[in-house]
Amino acid sequence: MPFQDVIKLHFTDAEKTSFQDLVKQIEDLLQPKLRNLDEGENNTYGVINEQNKLLVTKVRDYQNNQPALSSPDVDWVEYLDDFHDRSFLENGALRINALSKAMIETKRLHDYDNFQNALIDYKYTQYKNETSPGLGYDSKAAELKQFFPNTGGSDKTP
Repeated sequence: MPFQDVIKLHFTDAEKTSFQDLVKQIEDLLQPKLRNLDEGENNTYGVINEQNKLLVTKVRDYQNNQPALSSPDVDWVEYLDDFHDRSFLENGALRINALSKAMIETKRLHDYDNFQNALIDYKYTQYKNETSPGLGYDSKAAELKQFFPNTGGSDKTP
């Protein structure tokens, strides 16, 4: 017998609805302030590397600890707002990505369970079609056989 039902933790309808509502709230909160860059904008703005992130942090540290040494040409309120928002967005994205990865991997377990049980049902259908003809298993077996093209289940014209 194949290894089946590797995951038996299921979400209730209330949990699914609550999740959808929370995601909608997150989207409604963030969307007005998010931007999707086109290819040209991505090329223009690029991504700062780790060394440049250290520079940004060091400049912020100097501005916080020795503001007299900071350039008067920089809008420091805006600088700090950008600094805090980039940190918020990065941390949020990391958390959402971690949740997304866990959700996709958990979905994979449910996919596996569905597929294994579908195979069991197909074998049962074949068995019942052979042992109890005329009960409708013949049409179900024919329908399902299309998903097994390498087992003689399709009418391929050479």
